Amino acid sequence: MKIFIDTANIERIKEINDWGILDGVTTNPSLIAKEGKDLKTIVTEISQIVDGPISAEVMSMDAEGMVAEGLELAKIHPNINIKLPMCIESLKATKILSSKGIKVNVTLIFSAQQALLAAKAGAAFVSPFVGRLDDIGIDGTALLSEISTIFNNYGIQTEIIAASIRNPIHVSTAALAGCDIATIPYDVLKMMISHPKTTEGINKFIADYEKSKKN
Repeated sequence: MKIFIDTANIERIKEINDWGILDGVTTNPSLIAKEGKDLKTIVTEISQIVDGPISAEVMSMDAEGMVAEGLELAKIHPNINIKLPMCIESLKATKILSSKGIKVNVTLIFSAQQALLAAKAGAAFVSPFVGRLDDIGIDGTALLSEISTIFNNYGIQTEIIAASIRNPIHVSTAALAGCDIATIPYDVLKMMISHPKTTEGINKFIADYEKSKKN
């Protein structure tokens, strides 16, 4: 499973990229707004750091506007894919953009039916939101398995991006469900590294080594 970071913060992207595990980046208007820069500037900076897919979301809510914005964003770098919110207009825009060789990430997916329609329209990626379903008492991870099973049943090549990841368990569940990608917040990526037994083991190795030097 590929690992993306879900952020628009350049310093955090650089840090995680240095770990050697980063395959791509997803952004959204809320993440962009936190950084105090415009979308094109941030996406350009990210493309200079990460050699992998970078999702840039449009703001238009009609197909014509989505296509126009998408074409402009796609000019920034070949790795840019256009992020569209799931709706009828985005399906129309997905069909047009994908026919021009531009990869589309259809986001705000909350059902297997939505994912299937996005894939049929030509989406390269679909982004089901795990955490937001959990927030309303629905098992978000079950949705990942449903989409994965449907796509496998019919040989659908659209990649599944597990999004709205809230904790490390969401990541391992996404991998077990057969998701192609998990897009993970910075804090959760940091949590994935840690385990109390690992810390305990390191401390013991250090303590034993220090004792051996005194003998």
